[in-house]
Amino acid sequence: MLQIVRWSGDLLAVIEQVNALGFGLTLGVQTRIDSRHAAVAKAAHAGNVYVNRNTIGAVVGVQPFGGEGLSGTGPKAGGNFQWLAG
Repeated sequence: MLQIVRWSGDLLAVIEQVNALGFGLTLGVQTRIDSRHAAVAKAAHAGNVYVNRNTIGAVVGVQPFGGEGLSGTGPKAGGNFQWLAG
């Protein structure tokens, strides 16, 4: 089930609030506006950022598994940022 809500506001301010939580496993963005997804992907502190695609199914050994910051546990925690356009 997906709930869609029309929203207007400062998207980068919301990303800053999310970044401040200290976790960053996966972020998904659904948008038709190229500049919006590029800005979000650049600003987000997440191990994987998916644009207009499913947010599951990271490729083990290629994409970070543990996320960024406090996400994940063990040796796979704290992966690098990767932007994937789908």
